[in-house]
Amino acid sequence: MALIDFWKKIEPKKENKFAHATYDAFFTFLFKPNTTTLGKGVHIRDAMDLKRTMIMVVIAMQLCFVAGTINIGYQHFIALGTHSSFAEAFHLKVIFGLVQMLPIFVVSMAVGLGIEFYFAAKRGHAVEEGYLVTGALIPLIMPPDVPLWMLTLSIVFAVILGKEAFGGTGMNVVNIALLSRVFIFFAYPTEISGDTPWIAGLDLENKVADYSWAHLMFNPLFEAVGWTTFEQGQPMVANFSGATPLALGYQAGWSVTDPATGEITGGILSKYSAAQMWWGGIPGSIGETCKPAIIIGGLMLLYTRVASWRVMLSFALGVAFMGLLFNAWQVTTYMNVPWYQHFGMGGLLFALVFMATDPVTAAQTNRGKWYYGFFIGVFGMMIRVMNPAYAEGWMLAILIMNVFAPLVDHFVIEGNISKRMKRAKQYAK
Repeated sequence: MALIDFWKKIEPKKENKFAHATYDAFFTFLFKPNTTTLGKGVHIRDAMDLKRTMIMVVIAMQLCFVAGTINIGYQHFIALGTHSSFAEAFHLKVIFGLVQMLPIFVVSMAVGLGIEFYFAAKRGHAVEEGYLVTGALIPLIMPPDVPLWMLTLSIVFAVILGKEAFGGTGMNVVNIALLSRVFIFFAYPTEISGDTPWIAGLDLENKVADYSWAHLMFNPLFEAVGWTTFEQGQPMVANFSGATPLALGYQAGWSVTDPATGEITGGILSKYSAAQMWWGGIPGSIGETCKPAIIIGGLMLLYTRVASWRVMLSFALGVAFMGLLFNAWQVTTYMNVPWYQHFGMGGLLFALVFMATDPVTAAQTNRGKWYYGFFIGVFGMMIRVMNPAYAEGWMLAILIMNVFAPLVDHFVIEGNISKRMKRAKQYAK
């Protein structure tokens, strides 16, 4: 018996709304839609539907998950002053990263999809696909040490008030993943800003490593094969700081050199090189650090036409425009950071590829997408460089333009109507 026959056989009655909504969600996830038209026509002629479009976005994020997992472990051992080489004790870094990241991913999917299933059953319709992407994005934009209960509250807030209250998938005004992050930022600012949230597995009061049973359960296996193990209570490096490049940039800009020796004594380059920021050996949110992983994901989205190249390009142009203005102005030390180096810092590239291109909350017209992306770049750079309270700007910039995207489309459409009316009047003469 074919698998599809088995699934059709176990289909629950439609009167049982929750059971049927659950069944339908898994059925449409496993099986592609039938093709109904071979030639010309308006019917579906492709195996690609909304679920599979969402899955393409999730696939494009996978390298970010891999790089982020490894970097969580790498940053942890940097704080301890051990295994500082990338390949040294690689097994510990991978296991540590997985133990930190997997619970965040599971909570994100379980809580969000649980809410989706509930509302689908309540309204008597199929489970919508939008949260597949949101549930994968949320772990990538969170610090590795975010408390799970706090994450749960943020997801409940974002999904219910930001999405279901507006009617579900396709009806939300703002990006749900960013709404989840902004909830934590304003409700629990110390858990998502400053130097401490970006390094996991540390007892900051006693300045030692703090492993859970989930970490230590692997020690017998590592001992059996002669590998290094997790050492509970291992001391941190004296005066260690988990400051991100953004925090250092605000304090002293790109670099500060000693006039006598020419040595760098402050700024971003006092701790991180451009190569480190490019490859991801820096503290930050789980998915934002490794730029090649983000670029590969972006190329995949462009190739499959899931994301808009207009939004991406205009976003980059907005960043370059404001970056050049700041480089010419240089009123503060942060303004001396070369405009092109901003692309390797913080979550800029991740926002450009995965956040600003959300097809639901972005502008819908082609011309509107140019304005939408450009002003995200402009506003994001203004917040990043000029706001002392928040050393990053893309979350707020994207949410601002999410709200104004319908207005942008309105003026674009009105402009097109006006031009066509003028042409029609000329032809009438």
